[in-house]
Amino acid sequence: MPIYEYRCLSCGRKSEFITFRVSEEISPLICSHCGGTDLARLISRVRVRLSEETRLERLSDPTRWSHFDENDPRSVANFMKTLGREMGNDDMEADDIDSLVEETMEAERVEDSLSEGKTG
Repeated sequence: MPIYEYRCLSCGRKSEFITFRVSEEISPLICSHCGGTDLARLISRVRVRLSEETRLERLSDPTRWSHFDENDPRSVANFMKTLGREMGNDDMEADDIDSLVEETMEAERVEDSLSEGKTG
């Protein structure tokens, strides 16, 4: 079954539409997040929908998380990206996660420099 992705030009989020045939027209195109009708089709990667059971089984595999370090913002970001992909949630883009990591690391640098100033 073809899955088509569209980005809403009103709210900027992605919506997916599943059809039974390639020739089937999707109508009406309505954003599943805000109800907007101004959507632009995206070029999507080919992917296979996994059952929830399979996704949860893959997430519970400890070998996938052996490199995870909860004290390292980049490791947390990679964890969030992987978790988002596995759960089929593309709302938070990789760039958004990367910018959150950079903000967190900057805040930690400021906090470290402030605490060094108090103890030094």
